[in-house]
Amino acid sequence: MAANSKVKTILVTQPKPETEKNPYFDLAKKFNVKIDFQPFIQIEGIPAKDFRKDRVNVAEFQAVILTSRQAADHYFRMASEMRMTNFDEVKFFCVSESTAFYLQKYVVYRKRKIYVGLKDFADMSPLIKKYKDEKFLLPASDQLNIDAPITLNNLKVDWTQATFYKTVMSDLSDLKDVYY
Repeated sequence: MAANSKVKTILVTQPKPETEKNPYFDLAKKFNVKIDFQPFIQIEGIPAKDFRKDRVNVAEFQAVILTSRQAADHYFRMASEMRMTNFDEVKFFCVSESTAFYLQKYVVYRKRKIYVGLKDFADMSPLIKKYKDEKFLLPASDQLNIDAPITLNNLKVDWTQATFYKTVMSDLSDLKDVYY
């Protein structure tokens, strides 16, 4: 790139922010550039019909490990599609505090039923070990981080991984003649 050329457009590979109060719009105003938001990947839920083929009954698990907000959304979507409504006895193990607070969207937030790790999956080991007699469900993507299965296997707990959503490539054909 030549020293005197000027940046006119910037591509951000994320969804467009919902509010105008964010650093991207401040940057666009300050430097008079156009910012395009185009996510390169999307998350799609697995249909209940396909999920049933895996023979995982969501209602038979007393403990659910949620690694993200996406996992929470798709767990409750699938539970709804399978007509499971009683979450009073289910224990939720969340990787982060933000995921735990997000659960308020679906269940009454009670500290005795929601257990929170510090920031990564390994931080939840003492919490999971404390309830090792429970049957754990790990709602996950088709692209699961390898840390989760290794940690759960090392703890020797009864757990099942189920694919609730998948990561797919976005259609980028509209960017064919655009240069950044």
